[in-house]
Amino acid sequence: MGMNPVKNRFRYLVVFLGLACLTSILSNYIIINFTFICMKDDPTGIEMSDNGTTYNRYDYSVAEKSAIVWAVAVGTILGTGPINYSYVRYGARIPFFIAGIVSAFATILTPFGAYLGLPYLLALRFAQGLAYSADFAAIGIVCVRWAPLAQTGLFISILTSFSPAATVMTNAASGWLCKSSYGWQSAFYVHGAAGFLIFAAWIYFYNDDPQFSAKVSAKELTTIQKDKTQAHIERDSFVPYWEICKNRVILTVWINSFFEMTTLILLLTYSPIYFRKVLDFSVVETGMLISLSAVAHMPAKLISGWLSDRKFLSERIRMWFFNTSSVGLAGFMCVTLAYIPVTWKYTSVVMFSIVYTLMGTNCGGFYKCGTFAARQYAHFVLAMIQFMKCIALFAAPATVAIFVSDESSHSQWGHVYILNGSLMFIANILFFPMATDQPQPFTFVTRKSVEEEKKKNQLA
Repeated sequence: MGMNPVKNRFRYLVVFLGLACLTSILSNYIIINFTFICMKDDPTGIEMSDNGTTYNRYDYSVAEKSAIVWAVAVGTILGTGPINYSYVRYGARIPFFIAGIVSAFATILTPFGAYLGLPYLLALRFAQGLAYSADFAAIGIVCVRWAPLAQTGLFISILTSFSPAATVMTNAASGWLCKSSYGWQSAFYVHGAAGFLIFAAWIYFYNDDPQFSAKVSAKELTTIQKDKTQAHIERDSFVPYWEICKNRVILTVWINSFFEMTTLILLLTYSPIYFRKVLDFSVVETGMLISLSAVAHMPAKLISGWLSDRKFLSERIRMWFFNTSSVGLAGFMCVTLAYIPVTWKYTSVVMFSIVYTLMGTNCGGFYKCGTFAARQYAHFVLAMIQFMKCIALFAAPATVAIFVSDESSHSQWGHVYILNGSLMFIANILFFPMATDQPQPFTFVTRKSVEEEKKKNQLA
């Protein structure tokens, strides 16, 4: 048993399976960001209006596209509270499995929903949003339960790689499937089918408690639990929500995550439109270039996660370094996108790549700070980062709606990049005095300590 390589390294199987599940749910909802550019040319969508003119039922206006993006945000916002509660109460195994199956079903039904009309499509997008709200709390639970403290940065970097992983695979696959004889609908069928397979593996292999898993060796369990407190190891549904929400370190972590995620969602959602309409690339070129521009994000995440766990400088200085690269410097580079002439097409693509790559180093910055500061309550802190992402799903399309009336206007998109980049730069400055690797006072607030405090007050 001691020699079994899988049982002695089972945490790695868990973390990569978690990554596959997270990627599947995100991929399912971002497919449409790419297929928008193919759907409007689908001859099966041509209809005759009452006044005798023809229109395509799949050619959505800017307002309709915003609604399609916002429907996911509404689902995610409404789902975050109940799903976070179900994770705290029941662990991640069953709730995350249900979310994955809902996401896969909604994805397979999306072409039919689009055919029936916008309200049906929005209902399916809402269901995808509900499923997507399961992603971030899942990262927190897997890190709290399965990551050794010495590998926190690495685990966060692997699990948060789901955004670039989904972008690279989904845009490349959707670009190819869109132009194939199978049509844009096939992109949804392929992703939905993959989702069912991935979540079947999740329900088979995953357990919330490493100490009760028959797939984990004694040696592996010792590695996972090293230097953790009893409160960290034991699964308890108690969370001191108010104490966490008013903590200045955690608030700074959330501010940084919000502005970084708003910009990331802006780039992920609107780069296909920007590459196609402003930079004038073809549909297939757009798919490949977006995938290539995002591809460095994932290695940057994994390398920075590994580096942030190396003890070559103090933990706090490493947090400063990685937060500055992922929020401060990425924000500055985002602003420069506004000033690159439209004729310098490939310079813009390179700058997109640089911004994506720099954002990939965030696991060593605010993510790690939040996880170290919150310890056994890190799942709640990371779930609230998910909530920031929900608000970002509104904020990103809102900045586009405010500034962009003509999707082919370089200067209008420039205003969006300047605003988002500047806010990131300011957020990074706030991080410097707050960054810490020390457990915050609320980590010592447990169910037991609260009950003891009540008894003392009653006796007094």
